[in-house]
Amino acid sequence: MLKNSWIGPYIKQNLRLFIIVILLGVLTFSAGAALMFTSGHLISKSSLMPESIMAVYVATVGVRAFGIMRSVSRYVERLASHSLVLRILEKMRVRLYRILEPQSLLLKSRYRTGDILGLLADDIEHIQNFYLTTMLPAIVSLMLYLGVIIALGVFSLPIAGLFVILLGLLVFVFPLVSLLYARGKNAYLKQGRNGLYQQFTDAVFGLSDWMFSGREKAFIDGYEADEKALLKVETKQFHFVNWRDFISQLVAGVMVIAMVYWSSGEANSGAFSGTLIAAFTLAIMSLAEAFIPVSSAISDKSLYEDSLGRLDKIEDTDLPDFEHEMDQKERIETDAVVLQAEKLTFRYTGNARKVLDQFDFQLKQGEKVAIIGRSGTGKSTFLKLVQGALEPTEGSITMNGVPVAELRPQMAEITAMLNQKAHLFSTTVLNNIRMGNEDATDEEVYEAAKKVNMHDFIMSMPQGYKTPMTEMGARFSGGERQRIALARILLQNTPIVILDEPTVGLDPITERDLLATIFETLADKSLIWVTHHLVGAEKMDRVLFLEDGRSLMEGSHAELMTSEQRYRHLYELDRPIKL
Repeated sequence: MLKNSWIGPYIKQNLRLFIIVILLGVLTFSAGAALMFTSGHLISKSSLMPESIMAVYVATVGVRAFGIMRSVSRYVERLASHSLVLRILEKMRVRLYRILEPQSLLLKSRYRTGDILGLLADDIEHIQNFYLTTMLPAIVSLMLYLGVIIALGVFSLPIAGLFVILLGLLVFVFPLVSLLYARGKNAYLKQGRNGLYQQFTDAVFGLSDWMFSGREKAFIDGYEADEKALLKVETKQFHFVNWRDFISQLVAGVMVIAMVYWSSGEANSGAFSGTLIAAFTLAIMSLAEAFIPVSSAISDKSLYEDSLGRLDKIEDTDLPDFEHEMDQKERIETDAVVLQAEKLTFRYTGNARKVLDQFDFQLKQGEKVAIIGRSGTGKSTFLKLVQGALEPTEGSITMNGVPVAELRPQMAEITAMLNQKAHLFSTTVLNNIRMGNEDATDEEVYEAAKKVNMHDFIMSMPQGYKTPMTEMGARFSGGERQRIALARILLQNTPIVILDEPTVGLDPITERDLLATIFETLADKSLIWVTHHLVGAEKMDRVLFLEDGRSLMEGSHAELMTSEQRYRHLYELDRPIKL
């Protein structure tokens, strides 16, 4: 585990601080044991009513010194350990962001949103706890174990041998049993929680669909049933932990009894003063605090392994090295981008059917193309290939002659997408629009809103552009949400804009108005418009009909109306409202 790239390198980078924290931990427990030792001796000595205060003076000073040392070392140890872990956590989060950010499109095609949220919200936190609650305490307890055995061995080898066994139960046996028991349970709980992340995330994104279908109660019941299943496992694990801790306390009690018996025998034989009986007994009671928690710490190892596995999966070596690619290739100019697909073929892994089959396509700068066809004909797959989220099985897809896969880090400067449900965040309207360009001024945001005919509406609200938007923009209508997303695209200012059925679910009048705004504001952009029907097709330079991954018909709206009876029939069935 220490060889893992999310553990080992950070230990090497901070090795000196790790050693300091471990020594401080040992010092803290040692000071605590010394405090109890001197306290026991002081109490016993005082009970004999010494003739002079000087007889207990050293013990009194020792109690004060070790008490202060324990408090100070504990504070410094906590301060140093948390400082260490926060430094590591900062580097981990930056590293994770640098892995995810350039691969965002590719990751979106390979992982569900709930997986990514689980990775960000759960896994990194688990790795943080590995250092604080598992590795550091385990090393400290191991060093104390060796120290106690050596110290007792100086007085008596038999008692040292006995404590090798008793402390070994707490340091080695119980942690191993806990690990074996918890491994399957922790893996099940971790997967279950990740599953709940996925369910809840999907439900939030599809909240309107759940409510519209009237199935929100079914979702809640299913979610609660999954939670109850996890709760049963957690309850069993809780009972096991209670019994383990109970037995650990019994072992600690046996150690205390053994220490009383041995020290009493040694005192009777004259090996040392009887005042040390309480001293040895209280010291071993204090040290038990360092050994009993080890079982709980080690039992969480499987959680860390699962989290490390997920992080390693994200950082899989088969993912492209984007920074290296951009070092090897020149960035393309975005003033004029020509998109070219030649003999483009794609099939998903494990599926013999070709989603796209020898598909040829060209989009010149400023050209506007509508792609129509039934569901499953390859439209969405083609859009993913354009954005670099997928790579062709055969053929090529390029921008200005450079393979799209090599342009992923630059893709946000080349393409923007307005899809069926634009994601709006729980922040102000101003911030939602500015996400298209974080450097945009307030005036530029206002201008973008004016172009999409939202400025007056926004200003009519009491808080204007500072109006908060709930998650997914639920307080705004579908058309208003799309216009805000369109304003964001205007600020992004990419040469190519992809429209993935942005008017689905809108009424005909809202659809007509929104399309008119889109075509007007994006007049100087290259457009790829994926749609199921033909409202607004006459505004396109070309209309391409996709069927089974191939271009069945292609041409301008006027040409297809004249030469293709099927297209003419579809257009008449749609009864589009003129724009």
